[in-house]
Order: sequence, then C-alpha cells, then structure tokens
Amino acid sequence: MPELFVTNYNTRFTGVSSTAQRMARHHMGRYDLALVGHPLPGLPDPITAKRARRLSRSPSNGRPCAIWHVRRDPEMISALYARDVLRLPIRTVFTSAAKHRHSAFPRWLIGRMDAVIATSPDAAAFFPDVAATLPHGVDVENYRPAPDRRAAWKALGYGGETGVAIVGRVRPEKGTDVFVDAMIRVMQDDPDVTALVIGMAKPSEAEFQAGLERRVTEAGLRDRFHFLGFVEGDVQADIMPALSLIVNVARYEPFGVVPAEGMAAGTPFVCSDTGHYRAFSDGGRTGLIVPPGDVAAAAQAVAELLADPDRIEAMGRAARDKAVRDHSIGAEADGAAEIYERLWAGEDLAVHRAGRT
Repeated sequence: MPELFVTNYNTRFTGVSSTAQRMARHHMGRYDLALVGHPLPGLPDPITAKRARRLSRSPSNGRPCAIWHVRRDPEMISALYARDVLRLPIRTVFTSAAKHRHSAFPRWLIGRMDAVIATSPDAAAFFPDVAATLPHGVDVENYRPAPDRRAAWKALGYGGETGVAIVGRVRPEKGTDVFVDAMIRVMQDDPDVTALVIGMAKPSEAEFQAGLERRVTEAGLRDRFHFLGFVEGDVQADIMPALSLIVNVARYEPFGVVPAEGMAAGTPFVCSDTGHYRAFSDGGRTGLIVPPGDVAAAAQAVAELLADPDRIEAMGRAARDKAVRDHSIGAEADGAAEIYERLWAGEDLAVHRAGRT
C-alpha cells in the first residue's frame, strides 16, 4: 500500500508536471509512492483517483495517514474531497510557485491544505506563512558539463560552431518572439552561431510559431535556426552541455527551472528579470539578466558573451558549482520529505486555516 500519493491531472507534460516528476523519482527509493492521474516519465503506471482513495484507507509502514502532494486546483479539489467529504486519513501538501495573489477560489483551496510549500521567497510572500520555502531542484547527475563544449555541439549535427537555445513552450509569455528577434540580430553579425527553439506550440499558438518561422526565413537564416518542438528529457540532457548559452527571456515566469538545468550542465544563461532567474545569476557570475521584452538588451548580452568564450567557460564552471550547491533535486526532495515526516508525526502545519490566504 502506498504512503505517498503524487497527483498529475494534466494530460500535457508541463513545467508543473516536470517538477512533480523530478521530486517523485527522487522519492521512489524512500517511500511507497503512487502516481495518481496521468503518466510521467520514469514513474510507475498511474492509478485513478478512485483507486488512490481506496488505497489511502490503509497507508503502508504504519503511517497514521496517507499524504497527497498536489500542485494544481483540480488536484487540491480531489484531495479535499477524499479528506473532508469521505473522511479518509489523508494529509494534503500543496506546492505554489505563483508570484501573485491567487484568485478567491484557489485561495480557499490553499487555505485548507495541511501544509504549503513555496518555491521562492516571492511566492511565500503571498501567504501568511508557509511550511517551507524550497526552490525547485534539478538532477545534477543527469545534467553534467561536457569535457569539450564545441566538440559536443558539433556531434549534435545542427551546424555552426556554437549553439544557443531557448527551452519552453512556444508562446508570447515565454518570450519566444523576443528570442527569435534577438538571435536574428546576433546571427546576422556572427556566422558561426546556430539557434534552437526547443518546446511545443499548442494548436492555439501554431500561427504564432509560423510567424516566427517566417521572420527567420525573411532574415535568410532558416538553415541556422531549428524549431525542434518537444524533446525527451534524455535528448535535452545531451543538448544542454553542448550549448554556449541558454536564453530564456520570458515576459512572465513563476519560477523557471530551465536555466538551473543548464547551470548543472555547465552552461551559462541570458534571462529576463522574472521567475527565479535573478537568484540563479549569482550577481552575474553564472548568467546575465535583461529586462523582459527587451530585444536589444537580449541581443547585446548574447553577443557580448559569445564574443568571449573564456568568459563563457568561467561562468559555466561557476554555474555548475552553484547548481550542485544550491539547486539540486536532492535538496528540494529532502525538504519536502521533512514536511511529510512532520505531518506523519502529528504536527499541525495548517497555518492557512480559516481562509486567511
């Protein structure tokens, strides 16, 4: 019987799905764990919410309750139904990355969680208190620097001497258009650079991506600009250390784990001033921060770093050190495990009761 239930009610593999997957994979060797909802790579086949409720009646290892770790509104609703309507022995843990005040209904849901984890001090500021502030972590064993960055890039076969990429959903909020316009400026002056757009576009964003591809074609750069779509995690882990820069210039990002994955792979970044990116940058030692939506600033920062390969290597070493020290999935998973153990021990962490969020 499981003692820990990790929910994933979204059919798409989103950033939230990715964070749930990384922590659950780390926890699999520590707890009897069940995935509820839809599949996640590297995790056991999921079970239905109905079966999860049935199994929650008798958690393993003598636990007094089962823990449901949830991250989305429908998952909170499901957990509260099991706990408060069916009166099952369940404790609920919610992770929040949002850096804004939630609307009324999500606040009501969050106010009834047994423990809330925030991913940053900015996210924590929107609650009266949180059980823990745990930045999202990355697998520093899976993402590792390449012995020779340029050789690794050439082996990928995308062309050019150096690679620069944006990773994430193709849409305006992620700043994909800012990346494309900035890289067009850079690549018109630097014939050795190849650009990658890694991430899917939903059908509603197909015309947005088509417009970006037209811009690239009109600039005469179609053979040096690759729109890869969604790539599997192992492929991304091969690409990251071969890149000279990650350029994630979102207009808004609640947290944003991609630069941390690049850091673990020894790749510095240029990122907009949103999400957790400024904290990742360590005062400019691991990456440069530019204003959101500023094409000229992004192009200037990318060109400045590409012109100085020794600086990129020095920043890459600092980035790897910081990722291992401050942003490993092990640290995040250990922090969550401490919350679980406190709940199993009977500690009351529900500081948000009475709807005070």
